[in-house]
Amino acid sequence: MTDASMDRVNRFRAEAASRGLSAEEVEEWIRVARPAVYLAEGGNGPLVARVGGDPLLPHGAPRPSDPFVASVDLAALPPGVTGLPLPADGHLLLFSGTDVHGIGGQVSDAVLYVPAGTPTTLSPLAHSWREPYRPRELRTVWHQSSAQMPESFALDRWGGFPEDEQFELGDAWADVGGYRPSWVLQIGGHPVSPQNDPVHYARDPKEAGPSEQGGAAHGEGADDWALLATWRCGDDVTELDSGVAHWVVRRRDVAARRFDRVHRYVEMA
Repeated sequence: MTDASMDRVNRFRAEAASRGLSAEEVEEWIRVARPAVYLAEGGNGPLVARVGGDPLLPHGAPRPSDPFVASVDLAALPPGVTGLPLPADGHLLLFSGTDVHGIGGQVSDAVLYVPAGTPTTLSPLAHSWREPYRPRELRTVWHQSSAQMPESFALDRWGGFPEDEQFELGDAWADVGGYRPSWVLQIGGHPVSPQNDPVHYARDPKEAGPSEQGGAAHGEGADDWALLATWRCGDDVTELDSGVAHWVVRRRDVAARRFDRVHRYVEMA
């Protein structure tokens, strides 16, 4: 944990104590927080990700079935800051449409990993129902611990709906978060969702919401599921109100470079 992260944790403990919150719950909240990287527009740093436009695909690669969202330069990310066993270099390409019907699920071509040195070519994707998303460059990068949403924290810990204390924990965490630019892409960490936690959906779609003890959050291999990325669509996707797309994956599949096993979820407020 970096000095900045430890400082935030200590300020969170103090803020939670001032609100009279349970020290045990505070420490559990801290324990389950995960590292995450946030990418935003602006700044004059190196190019870390491109959003929109046309993708650079390996020569002869099949065209993905959905529009291109972003290409992330993995070598531009500080080592270890995502909490995921991602490759140290190469590019991670994300694809998604904007259809919110259904709850999502596995999409074999929603993510493509292009190893460093792979010959690529600019590859317009023909989707009659969608123009390419607006091209943008993301050069602002910061990383910090990402907390669960109160609903997810309560489900994992108690198997039920959150009580007021979990929402208080979330408020205390947010109060010591400091200023952050409006981010476009998140890599790793816990999801921020306007509806339901996509990681819980990936664990077991039948039990994604708060349920009885022993529900989705306690299933076999539940802890292996993690958020790979979230894209905030913003004003570029007018058909969605505060739309987001999530890509969720098992850590062991990231380590094995099996990005064809990624689950994708699209939702709006």
